[in-house]
Parts: sequence; structure tokens; C-alpha cells
Amino acid sequence: MTIEAAQRTVDEWIKTVGVRYFSELTNMAILTEEVGEVARIMARRYGEQSEKESDKHKDLGDEMADVLWVLICLANQTGVDLTEAFRKNLEKKNIRDATRHLDNEKLR
Repeated sequence: MTIEAAQRTVDEWIKTVGVRYFSELTNMAILTEEVGEVARIMARRYGEQSEKESDKHKDLGDEMADVLWVLICLANQTGVDLTEAFRKNLEKKNIRDATRHLDNEKLR
């Protein structure tokens, strides 16, 4: 699925199943909550924190998809074309960071 198709799919789902979008501020809070759930899994599964029994079966991919879903909602609500925004972002990184990481001694 392309990013463009994902934006259309989320919009269609919201308008038919979800009734309407939550407000942008509510979705921002939800996005923060979802990112926190990803952070919790990462800290416990890949970091130094021990993983609670209740966390061991959490699906990292599903939690990341929740983040993507809410991010797409926010993009749709604010008129952001994520395909174009991502293209521009890559272009910026390729110009700004053309040699930055290659020249970084810490990465060798």
C-alpha cells in the first residue's frame, strides 16, 4: 500500500466506521500515548528494563501501526500530503546530510 492509499483508506474508514475524526488536539494526545506504548516495548524488550509478564506478548508492529494510523489521521485533518512531505524530507536530508554521517568518527 502506498502512503497516498493509506491516507485515503484511513479517511474512508473514519468517515464510515469512525463517524468523524477526533479533534486535532485529541489526536495529538492519542499519538503521544501510542508512541509511549512503542517506547515501553522498546525499553523493556531491547533496553535495560525488565519486561513485565503482561508486556511479553505485546505486538511491536501493531503498536507501530497504531502510531502510523494516528499520524495519518493528523495529516488528513491538517491537509498534509504525506507522500509529498516525505519526498521533500528525503531531499532535505540528502542535501543537508550528504557527508555528515560519513564524516562522523562516532559511527565508524
